[in-house]
Amino acid sequence: MHYNVSVSDPQSHLLLITYTIPEINDDYIEIQLPAWRPGRYEIQNFAKNIQFIEAISASEQKLSIHKVTKDRWRVGTAGEKEVKIRYAYYAVSQNAGTSYVDEELWYLNFINFCMYTEGRISEPYTVHLELPGGYQIACGLPSSGNVLSAKDFYQLVDSPLLASQSLQKCEYVIRGVQFNIWMHGNLKPNWRRIERDFRRFSREQIAMMGEFPETDYHFLNLILPNAFYHGVEHHNSTMIVLGPDDEGEGLYADLLGVSSHELFHAWNIIRIRPKEMLPYDFTKENYFRTCFVAEGCTTYYGDLFLKRAGVFNDETYIKELQVYMKRHFENSAHATQSLADSSFDLWLDGYEKGIPNRKVSVYHKGALVALILDLFLRKKTNHTQSLDDVMRLLWARFGKPFIGYTLEDYISTVEEVAGETLEWYWNDCIFTSEPLEFRLNEALAFVGLQMSTFSNGNIQLNVLDDFKAKLQRDKWLATVQVLSVEEEEEE
Repeated sequence: MHYNVSVSDPQSHLLLITYTIPEINDDYIEIQLPAWRPGRYEIQNFAKNIQFIEAISASEQKLSIHKVTKDRWRVGTAGEKEVKIRYAYYAVSQNAGTSYVDEELWYLNFINFCMYTEGRISEPYTVHLELPGGYQIACGLPSSGNVLSAKDFYQLVDSPLLASQSLQKCEYVIRGVQFNIWMHGNLKPNWRRIERDFRRFSREQIAMMGEFPETDYHFLNLILPNAFYHGVEHHNSTMIVLGPDDEGEGLYADLLGVSSHELFHAWNIIRIRPKEMLPYDFTKENYFRTCFVAEGCTTYYGDLFLKRAGVFNDETYIKELQVYMKRHFENSAHATQSLADSSFDLWLDGYEKGIPNRKVSVYHKGALVALILDLFLRKKTNHTQSLDDVMRLLWARFGKPFIGYTLEDYISTVEEVAGETLEWYWNDCIFTSEPLEFRLNEALAFVGLQMSTFSNGNIQLNVLDDFKAKLQRDKWLATVQVLSVEEEEEE
């Protein structure tokens, strides 16, 4: 399977694509364009951006092609062994899940515009990019010149790309894993500071999980002049779009927060994946109730790793915790849906505001219930067991073998670590819309914190003057890294 991608007029923002399908033995084939993308659980209907489409033979003879669904076509082969699909895709949007081309940048999410042939999704794919001279490619796929290779369609469409003459790059190595930080935008990165902080949280994550799933990893950053905040996890990379480019420390704090979050996804969802999404079905919704694990635990850990690694101090970390609390309690404390039901309904309206008092955020409430569980396990076992142990077991049993976990698997793993059934947790935090304030403050008291709710509904997280609780807080937030001599020198 092969794609050729070109741009004849950058101002038109049109990608010109030729998809070559070899070794055909049927009278007709069906080709499918994905309706959604990994990391964003909503139907997005990328087919609406296709300007024209045609099917031709190897000798340039036109073949019959017609739609059978909104994003699926049937092609009559007329006995041809090789068919080419030529089409144009409008690439004019810049968020972390779209595609964009102009005179100085190619930003491609292959999930937006690459089709697969029914029954042949697992075959190898190559992509040839007709790039302007001097362009550098930033992508997680192996490449030779301007040709990218993927073992199958799933890898191809989970590997976004930036290409430009003006890409900036920094790299570092942790435990033999090559990390690359790419930047495109109007800014001069402080690479020394960036490398130090990224090295710290990357090492902290690998130290906690014990190993990294890939041999290399790419942080792809598109920095815009306007306000923006969006990151998406991928196979061995993340695509991050941030702005404004003149925000200074605010921009840097956003970069750290989203990068740590997305890196933990390399384990949690990329490999530790709900069974309902193995493999991805790109034609329709893939419903699952465990996004509070995939996104809630990842949101909780993203900032926790920054604190443990010494990138955040105590005050900064507690401010971030307060943000989750404010976003949940000030916006959806009275929602009628449970966290599990809101996970299921991501496909319905999870990424829009929605009607009042219906849904909760799998990110914000998900992070708070992860916090409650972590602190409960730590208090019960004097820090000998924690949510870290749950994540490591999920990795060993479901992520590393890549077999997918069920909601029941998650429940049993948590209760195995706890050494008891946790009906109160599943009822109050996951499966009903019980107010969370009591359970949250019960957990926070162990580490000397308390959430207060003012009469107007506003939230504040307070640090209590409690020396014994401060000792517990220090244990909770302590690094798990053991630095080698070489690593200490790098610091």
